[in-house]
Amino acid sequence: MNHNHIRPFEITGAVITVSTTRTLDSDTSGKTITRLLEEKGIHIRHYAIVPDRIEAIRNELFIAVKNANCIIINGGTGLTHDDCTIEAISPLLEKRIEGFGEFFRMKSIQQIGTASMLSRAVAGIIGGKAVFCIPGSTPAVTLATTDLILPEIAHIISHANR
Repeated sequence: MNHNHIRPFEITGAVITVSTTRTLDSDTSGKTITRLLEEKGIHIRHYAIVPDRIEAIRNELFIAVKNANCIIINGGTGLTHDDCTIEAISPLLEKRIEGFGEFFRMKSIQQIGTASMLSRAVAGIIGGKAVFCIPGSTPAVTLATTDLILPEIAHIISHANR
């Protein structure tokens, strides 16, 4: 795709960590996402840690989309009984970015092997805002943010707001 049609606008970030055990001090993945976005000049307008509960995740997302146009949710994307980020977010996506999950798993296989198939990473658009749901490990958030989200976020938001 041609990047020449990207319109100028400010990209703002929101980071939501889904976990019942992490705290502000122990949330290394949330801190990593924040640092990576800020290094690229993306100001963080919202940050929260929420438990693995659909209503808690959705409530935090509703706050985030009012404050930012690039929302990254980490954690709760696996297959355990309490992983429910995908169930919370997927029904709200107006348009899905199918390639995001595909590319994330493809790139992850180089780091963790075939266990990458267990990731249910997804992305899409809600009200012209980009929403990414990624695993909560620090290597996973680093991979998703640096290799997939940051290179395309301006392009994604530009298209989502045409």
